[in-house]
Amino acid sequence: MRRAVCPGSFDPITNGHLDIIERASKLYDVVHVVVAVNHNKQGMFSTEERIALIEETTAHLGNIEVEPHSGLLVDYCKQRGIPAIIKGLRAVSDFDYELQMAQMNHGLTGVETLFVPTSPTYSFLSSSLVKEVATLGGDVSHLLPGLVHRRLVERIAERRK
Repeated sequence: MRRAVCPGSFDPITNGHLDIIERASKLYDVVHVVVAVNHNKQGMFSTEERIALIEETTAHLGNIEVEPHSGLLVDYCKQRGIPAIIKGLRAVSDFDYELQMAQMNHGLTGVETLFVPTSPTYSFLSSSLVKEVATLGGDVSHLLPGLVHRRLVERIAERRK
């Protein structure tokens, strides 16, 4: 069985993330979407909420498993016998950072990293930018799955109370 990991914070999951996950799901029997847990950061959504949003927005694919993980991603891979990490690249600046991570991960455990160029439609997209624009009242509905957009708008309204 061919398996790969697609990691990220997914706070929240965007159409750009979904593009990479969907493309990976066509290449691998199982794609493990790993939600990074960073106890030092306060996210817009809890880890549990992010997992639920990812599960709902990827349910149609049928070969996605979503789990949280704190610590080294290569440890997650090694514990589960997963040989590959899939990373989307938006720009050259992503490549500089991701190349260093890929080389470190391979040196630590032999896990390979495969880079997938992001669709030009989403090349500028990041969760941070989406949250910032939405918080300032901008329309980001075309950048997120419908369910995620509704939940983001609700969360922003909750925080304003």
